Amino acid sequence: MAKFHRLARRLSQNTLFLAAIDWVVQIVVKVLALVMVFVTLIAVLDLIFTLVKDLLNTTKPFFSTELLKIFGLFLNVLIAIEILENITAYLKKHTIQLELVIATSLTAVARKLVIFDSKVGGSDLTGLALAILALSISYWIIHGINQVKHE
Repeated sequence: MAKFHRLARRLSQNTLFLAAIDWVVQIVVKVLALVMVFVTLIAVLDLIFTLVKDLLNTTKPFFSTELLKIFGLFLNVLIAIEILENITAYLKKHTIQLELVIATSLTAVARKLVIFDSKVGGSDLTGLALAILALSISYWIIHGINQVKHE
């Protein structure tokens, strides 16, 4: 009987401890979500500021800022939104959605490819290509597994 009582007490302490950890994780994730909203808004404002500055600048030709820089800013906003979706998905389901993480990673690597500086060596371009290939294959596999689960 004494062993059972000690075991029950340990289980309740572990349960309480795990509940406290879960509470801390939830608070941290909510803070991350708020910070990510702030970062996303800053990225949108940066994009709008860049576009308006180029549109109102009458001394230089239309879109004097390199178009690739503008595309990079757009992709920054999309990446921020995807990261925010990752955080909110974790809050809703308490699991990390691998498909969404891989899609976010693909977007980030694609952004790097879009704004790629031609002065950088071919090994960097090869590395980006391999990263895109690996992420694409990973996404295809995970997406296929998720499709089978939902059928």
